[in-house]
Order: sequence, then C-alpha cells, then structure tokens
Amino acid sequence: MQLIGPTWVSTVERRSPIAHISVGPGYRAARLLVTAGGVPVGRVTVRLRGGQASADEVAAAIDDHLGSDGPAPVPPASAEPVTVVVATRGRPNRLARCVRSILNGDHPDVTVLVVDNDPPDDRTGQVVRSLADLRVRYIRECRRGASVGRNRGLFEAHTRVVAFTDDDTEVDRHWVSRLAGALSADAGLACVSGLVLAARLDTEQERAADTALAWSKGFTPRRFSLDDPPPDSAIFPFSPGLFGIGANFAVRADLARDVGGFDEALGPGTETHGGEDCEFMIRLILAGHTVAYEPSALLWHHHRTDGEAMRTQLHGYAVGLSALLTKIALDRGARTAALRRIPAAVNQLRVISDREADAGYGMPDDAGTIRLLGTVTGPGAYLRARRAVRRAGGRVPPLTAASRPPAPAPLQSQIV
Repeated sequence: MQLIGPTWVSTVERRSPIAHISVGPGYRAARLLVTAGGVPVGRVTVRLRGGQASADEVAAAIDDHLGSDGPAPVPPASAEPVTVVVATRGRPNRLARCVRSILNGDHPDVTVLVVDNDPPDDRTGQVVRSLADLRVRYIRECRRGASVGRNRGLFEAHTRVVAFTDDDTEVDRHWVSRLAGALSADAGLACVSGLVLAARLDTEQERAADTALAWSKGFTPRRFSLDDPPPDSAIFPFSPGLFGIGANFAVRADLARDVGGFDEALGPGTETHGGEDCEFMIRLILAGHTVAYEPSALLWHHHRTDGEAMRTQLHGYAVGLSALLTKIALDRGARTAALRRIPAAVNQLRVISDREADAGYGMPDDAGTIRLLGTVTGPGAYLRARRAVRRAGGRVPPLTAASRPPAPAPLQSQIV
C-alpha cells in the first residue's frame, strides 16, 4: 500500500492479543513491523480513520499479507564480546539517542567506541561523559570522514566481532546479540548486515526516502559469495545496496583488517559523500569471503525530514555511486568483469529511477537532474579525495588485492 499521508510506525507481536490502534487524528495509516516470538517476519500497512483501526482490522491485514503463523523462526544469538563503532560529527543529540539504544540492549558484553571525527566543538565528548557508562569510550579523531572513523574504531577494537552503526539510528534490543550470533554460527562469514526500517514516516520526505532508498532488504536471511551468485542480481558482485548498508553491519575484525578496512576516499565527510559501505562489502566478496544478511538484527533509521535535506542526500548518493564505479573502472582486476555487466547495470539504474518516480510528493521534482549532476561529479570527486587521503597517510585499499596495508602513523587522539 502506498503511503499517502502521515504514517504511524510501530511493532505488533502476532502471537500476543492484537490491540486496536488509537493515535493522533493526523495519522492516515499505520506501518507495522510484525514479529513472531520477537523475531521480525514482515511489515503491513493499515489504513486509519481518525487515527484509529480496530484490532480485527489489524489482525486481518496481518493474515492477508503474511498468511497463517508458521513455525517459530530461531534467530542466531551470541554473548561473545562485541565492539560497536559509531563514527559521528557534530550531532550530539542523535548520538545520545543511538548510544542509549545500544546500551539498553540484551547483550552482556558490549563496548561502544564513539569516534568523534574532526569535531567542531566538545558537545560529543560531553554526551559521552554524561552517559557515565564504562562501556562507552570516546575517541577524538583529527581527520574527517565516516570511513576514517570506522577504520579508527576497527583498528582500536580488541574484540573478534566489530559492529557498525550511524548516529541517526536506534537499534533493536537484540541487535548486537543477533549480529554476533550470525557470525558465530557460520565460520565462513566475514560480514553480516541487518534490517533497516524507518523510525518515523510523518513527513513527505521521510515517506519518499522509505520508498526511493529501499534500505529494507526483506525478511529472509541471505548469503552472498562468488561461489554462489544470487539469481536476482545480474551485476553481482558490483551490486550497490544488495548486501545491506553501513548503518547496520558487523564484521570479523581480522578479516576486515586483512582487506584494508574502509576506503577513506569514499563516504560521508569526503567529497564523494557515499559508496564506502558498498565498496567494502564488494571488496570482501572479491577477496573470496562470504557476506550475509540477517533480518532479525534490525534497527530503526531516522530519515531526512525536509526537502533540502532530501535533495542533499540524493545528490550525495549519486556522487557516491559514481565514485564507487570510478574505483571499479580504475581497478584492473575488477574492470573487465564490470564491463561485461554494463547492460544489466543500465537496467538497474532504470529500476532506481522508477523507484524514485513512485516515491510521492516528498521526492524533489528535479530528482533526475540531481542524480545526473551527482553522477557527473563522482569521478573527479573520487580522484581528488583519493589523492588527499594518500597525502595524509590514510587508507585507500585496492579493490581486488586483499593484502594488508601498513598500519598508519599514530594520530592525535583523546580516549576517555
């Protein structure tokens, strides 16, 4: 069902008595995550009249969309120590909300590394100190960029599993345990991503983002490797977004370090604005590793809420995708394989364009122009960013050479 007005977001457990919905009269629909025994199994949208829907209407929507309740899914879980890295800059309120959700989870041994990238002030440090929790460490990183921050956390972590999220998320209470569980249950996995859902759908822009960005990858666990290509991606492994996004994933730290960590010329905080998560997962697969998707490890993302922020995000994603394609084109080992997938890639771009066209009034009227300008900007942005990172002694790992680069020189830091 297309979202046509402010939409209330919540969760309903189908094995408990279904309650009626009564929210503000301004809400015209309810987007409900359906769980079975606490495990996500699907989503339904229920129309509201005056902000209300009866319990029978909710139950009928669940049954119509998901069918009868089958055997209980058993998600993986592990209590082994995990480090969660949150790279951030200048968004203390969002950071506090995110970190509190991690600390409120069910995992018994979690450490949160808050990496403050090129901070404009001390507000992030103040947030960490105000939490007064020994599980949270503050790291002041003098260089800007999400990839720089993630690398800093990856190489400072002492646990076998390292998870990553962004400061504009709220994680489910089982999030850490289930990411760690997926890696623990399958020794062949190098990386696992999880389900990303919209935290709010009040504004047109939030609803447009939910449709156009397609961050939700469904409710079926998946595995991706060169030995078993997915039948639904003709451009695999050069499949942006197929494996998940950087707001929700975890890695085996040793394997992530072995392939060089994240490309610091890609991602938020650089000229390229994005592409770092896709490139990292593609590189893992090209190195012979397996990447998985585990929908039970879910979190909620706070989408952009206004038109200008939406325009900025669309432009940034287009630049990031183009920058990623530039890196692929420059890599001798990947270029030939990628060229054979150009016709399929063109079709994939049409799918993205169609999705944006279906996103509703929250999508800018000139979305196509924004995407075109971003695409044209990407190659130059990546080349400039790559030169800047190399001059600074940072990391630009080759896409198809999985060798460990030398450790960077010690950087000015402050750890609390």
